[in-house]
Amino acid sequence: METSFDEDRSRCVLMSYDYSVLAGSQGGMNHKMMDRMFQIAEKLQSPLVLFTEGGGGRAGGGSRAARPGRGGSRAISGGGGLNTPSWTLLSRLHGRVPVVGVNAGFCFAGNAVLLGCCDVIIATANSSIGIGGPAMIEGGGLGVYSPEEVGPMSVQVPNGVVDIAVKDEVEAVEVTKKYLSYFQGPLPTWESNDQRLLRHVIPENRLRVYDIRELIRILADKDSVLELRPDFGTAMVTSFIRIEGRPVGVIANNPSVISGAIDSPAADKAARFMKMCDAFQIPLLLLCDCPGIMVGPEVEKTAVVRHSARMFVIGANVRVPTYMVILRKAYGLGAQAMGGGNHRLPAFVVAWPTSEFGGMGLEGQVKLGQRARLEAIEDLQERQAAYEAMVEAAYNRGKGLNAGHVFEVDDVIDPADTRKWLLAGMKAGAPLVQEQQMRTPMIDAW
Repeated sequence: METSFDEDRSRCVLMSYDYSVLAGSQGGMNHKMMDRMFQIAEKLQSPLVLFTEGGGGRAGGGSRAARPGRGGSRAISGGGGLNTPSWTLLSRLHGRVPVVGVNAGFCFAGNAVLLGCCDVIIATANSSIGIGGPAMIEGGGLGVYSPEEVGPMSVQVPNGVVDIAVKDEVEAVEVTKKYLSYFQGPLPTWESNDQRLLRHVIPENRLRVYDIRELIRILADKDSVLELRPDFGTAMVTSFIRIEGRPVGVIANNPSVISGAIDSPAADKAARFMKMCDAFQIPLLLLCDCPGIMVGPEVEKTAVVRHSARMFVIGANVRVPTYMVILRKAYGLGAQAMGGGNHRLPAFVVAWPTSEFGGMGLEGQVKLGQRARLEAIEDLQERQAAYEAMVEAAYNRGKGLNAGHVFEVDDVIDPADTRKWLLAGMKAGAPLVQEQQMRTPMIDAW
């Protein structure tokens, strides 16, 4: 294992397993070195970057020490070695300093658990990450597999284990630097995109989809977007961006996936991102285009009742400033979840002219509320025409301009002014109080 740290503004404690030495496996001296560096990271309040390639605990050597004897040296066992503090020391860094796990190649058992304890996981295309390697799997009577078959990226990226997938180690290092930059304050120089383009991102036809990532790219400073978990919880987008050099976390519904409704993976993804930004005092921008929390017998099998509630529980306790922009749909509890629980929690809630509001989706609202009236129309064509007219009337009542008149939002704005609002909100934010600076919220592993 190699360890080092730098002293400049972008300093970090850096640790790397060496796969050429006993397959990067863990032994007693390895743990002593590792524990020392975890303690240094905490004392120096330095970010930690951990390169985790390795095979886990060393068979026959984890808790053994050499003792001279008549026949040379013999091993004595100290039991199972279950009081090894490495994972505890790493986990205690949560919320204190950013912790990045970088993996290239095989990462199994103890190494994989170290990786799983990191705030964010960056992995190369040739990575295989598993809680047990081929030898452990075979030893447990569970079959014979090659290392490439255990936790390849085709599995670990869409299931959410890996936050950022990269091509190779060179790209992994560049992405690591970019990720850490968001936790090191504003940049002195920046360049913005033409904000007038935001007026044309969302189609006039409310039934047509659009690219939320393109919207975020235009809104942010040029080349400042870094998305986490893009292939997991795809109904939600979570990204770090910059606005005039200032770091901002973005949580946005993705209308191209289940219309942007909140399902269990999307809720987990958003909730954990909230905690990460809150832990490191990064303000949150909430971009809402949400028809609600996903419903139906199949989604209930995913425990959506509990998963979606995470956005309310965590949102109610987030202390960093949040700013909300209603892009299009803002319906029911899903829209409230996007605001952290309700639309009076964010420092401001503004809406674009394309926005629309309701206690539930307009189509469902009409079908449920006007069922008897619609069923009384015998002619099917007349019934459909009546239904469409009712939906149109509901839309007109709930569109953004009307919502602004009744103080549903703080203002209805020109999309091109979104950056101005966000920057004004950040400049107006109160400085952190001492109690906020001292708290160390835990970022859960999932």
